[in-house]
Amino acid sequence: MPTLAEDHWINPPSRYERVGDTLSVMTGKETDFWNNTFYGFKHGNGHFLATPVSGDFSLTVSFSAPYNTLYDQAGAMLRVDENNWLKCGVEFTDGRKNFSVVVTRDDQSDWSVMPIEGAVEAPVTLRLTRHAEALRVEIEDGDAFRLVRLAYLRMPETVEAGPMCCSPVGDGLRVMFHRIEFAEPIPRELHD
Repeated sequence: MPTLAEDHWINPPSRYERVGDTLSVMTGKETDFWNNTFYGFKHGNGHFLATPVSGDFSLTVSFSAPYNTLYDQAGAMLRVDENNWLKCGVEFTDGRKNFSVVVTRDDQSDWSVMPIEGAVEAPVTLRLTRHAEALRVEIEDGDAFRLVRLAYLRMPETVEAGPMCCSPVGDGLRVMFHRIEFAEPIPRELHD
């Protein structure tokens, strides 16, 4: 099992509640994580429940929300510092739910999106795995996980990881995190 320290909020939301294994969060107005590229601004005021974790690990997060405003988002984040991080999960763009990954290296963010099927409020499960300097992002598809992205990020032994949510344009989004689970990293094999 990876070594975990106590979690803490980076930009705590004004309203959140833990009931059993479920974390309910109401995002703040105009919150986001993004650094510079294309848009020319830097936002670091999104909500992130950060758990310091040492070594390689897999983080599985299941979540749902009634996405309806451009860029509404929820998922997971891994953070080295304010200029080096990865966030992944659902992002609402072009009137639909998409799976999104943003990797920020040296204060510059990139963005990839992939449409996902299903009702807007249907739960999504993702898995984020650290393999040394590589980050593997997967989405659950039926009974298996499907690779979405393999990314590089220069990281120290200990990073922060956990659930993340934002409302870059809207007034707020109620997100339900049904599962937040750290475990040993999955095997490195990418293909059957």
